Amino acid sequence: MSAAQEARLAMRAGSWTGPTGGRVPGFIQANLVVLPQAEAYDFLVYCQRNPKACPVIEITDPGDPEPRRSAPGADLRSDLPRYRIFRAGVHEQDVTDITHLWSSDSVGFLLGSSLSFDAALARAGVESGGDAWIFSTDIDTSPAGGFRGPVFATMRLMRPAEAIIATQLTSRFVYTHGAPIHIGDPRDIGADIANPVYGEPLERIPEGRTAVFWACGVTPQRAAQEAKPQLMITHAPGHGFVTELNMDQFCLP
Repeated sequence: MSAAQEARLAMRAGSWTGPTGGRVPGFIQANLVVLPQAEAYDFLVYCQRNPKACPVIEITDPGDPEPRRSAPGADLRSDLPRYRIFRAGVHEQDVTDITHLWSSDSVGFLLGSSLSFDAALARAGVESGGDAWIFSTDIDTSPAGGFRGPVFATMRLMRPAEAIIATQLTSRFVYTHGAPIHIGDPRDIGADIANPVYGEPLERIPEGRTAVFWACGVTPQRAAQEAKPQLMITHAPGHGFVTELNMDQFCLP
């Protein structure tokens, strides 16, 4: 049994409900979006137009909760530690199992997550790459149907030399957001470090550190607030789906 499968089974059993960042190194982690089939095409087009924020790893058949290509035997209804439920674009609650909400026309999208490359950064000597924050930005996505809104970004704080290494390294991982979308002053992209979506508020960027931003899979959650589908289920921020895909093999040479 792989470490990824062990992690998913712990989530299925309810014994793992916390974040997945920095856990299960070597396996690609994915963000989740579940939509009714009637909304799935518009969302697929939205992903195609915004590949940095929404890199598609797999799309399940309607009604089928098993991601057969990226994690055979897994169950998207139970194998994430925490889910976020939206109804008509409004965040209703977070839950640890969505079996009761899954229907015959539910379509699951697995989108690459930057939580995947923390181990690769550490191997490359980027010691300060583990802690991450999520912010809204003033960068707009390209709309499709009712799906629209700003890009959300994951921020890591690094030494300037580490930021160069991180940029070179992550540019290979196109299925997990690829290279950073911004390096430097958070205000240049409208990121308010005092009001993160995820992570502790900051008063300032620490001396000797540079803010490095990657496009983030929380972006579709804001798009849901605009599209207002009858039901949309996503991962909770920082709580990804652990696939069986090898991080070092699922990248550009």
